[in-house]
Amino acid sequence: MGGMGNPIAAATTPQLDRTAKPAVPARLASIDVFRGFVMVLMMAEVLELAKVSAALPASAFWAFLAKHQTHVEWGGCILHDLIQPGFSFLVGVALPFSLARRKAEGQAQLRLTLHAFYRALLLVLLGVFLRSLNAPQTNWTFVDTLTQIGLGYGFLYMLAWRTPREQWAAFIAILFGYWLFFVVFPLPKMVDPPFSMHWAKNNNYAAAFDLWFLNLFPRATPFTGNPGGYCTLNFIPTIATMILGLFAGEVLRGPRAPWQKVAWFAIAGAIGLAAGMFFDKTGICPSVKRIWTPSWVLFSGGWCFILMGAFYLVVDVWNRRAWALPLVVVGMNSIAAYMIAHLCPEFIKRTLQTHLGFVTRHWAGSPYEPFLIGAVVLALEWVILLWMYRRKIFLKI
Repeated sequence: MGGMGNPIAAATTPQLDRTAKPAVPARLASIDVFRGFVMVLMMAEVLELAKVSAALPASAFWAFLAKHQTHVEWGGCILHDLIQPGFSFLVGVALPFSLARRKAEGQAQLRLTLHAFYRALLLVLLGVFLRSLNAPQTNWTFVDTLTQIGLGYGFLYMLAWRTPREQWAAFIAILFGYWLFFVVFPLPKMVDPPFSMHWAKNNNYAAAFDLWFLNLFPRATPFTGNPGGYCTLNFIPTIATMILGLFAGEVLRGPRAPWQKVAWFAIAGAIGLAAGMFFDKTGICPSVKRIWTPSWVLFSGGWCFILMGAFYLVVDVWNRRAWALPLVVVGMNSIAAYMIAHLCPEFIKRTLQTHLGFVTRHWAGSPYEPFLIGAVVLALEWVILLWMYRRKIFLKI
């Protein structure tokens, strides 16, 4: 373990050498596999496991699956809660590879900067568009994955050009500043209110910001609060999640031996999990995904490090890749997968009912009907992505 170094100090290798001639970085399949894993979890919502579980209340198996396809009510974490952190983390992982490739192609820094902010704007607008489907007018909301990444991407890009010391300083400043932002919110007038009340749903400064900000946009009815407690300002701590991905990307690009990289991810993951649980269990800062608390950044970041290290070990170190093709097909076209997951399910269901009505009627009334129909929808969505993959059609922003 002596040659491994600790995961924080090891990240102090200069990020972007402005004097050396840049080389085109090799594409790591593990990044695509991890991204595909995250996207499949999101796309699999079409399986509607909660409906199957409700129809089979005595089944612990379906109850377990349904639990991990929902979000926790407030504090805590289950598998489904790791989708957005995983996608955000991977944006940071991919950025050093993207910058290195574009520099190797001779693109000037001004062009890179303009592209980064153009990409950020498109992500925000695409997120708003997808959240406005079937709505009577544009639904100006900024709490879904794409808009949150878009709002923070320009800041992440600028940090990618800074030294690791400055990046760590920004990471710590974001976590402490956002923690303090909630702590200074006045508590309700009650006898000995618990410290956790500073992070109460829709009763914090981030929620108060949305009451002002979101009502600046045209709306059918005034915005009074997000039912789930999600806030636009979540994008600020989401930047910290993406910074963790930035560190991971630099480790993957760096000169360490493969086993040293795996060990780095394991240690970094353990530190993140331990730190997140410490701040949550001690009451210093509850771990709440819906408002992206600093302890949630650390805890979910720990899981992201562990998953990234595991996929890197299996796919790129052990070279076990055949099993991962279904995930690669999705991961290499994540924007297309995201759009398909929002645009296609209902259309495919209607098509099944029109052209294969005898099949859906046969399933009608079965406790497994939502799952079986959802499985067909998911399979067809994947076939669309496979068709695009084989023809090298990749949607990029």
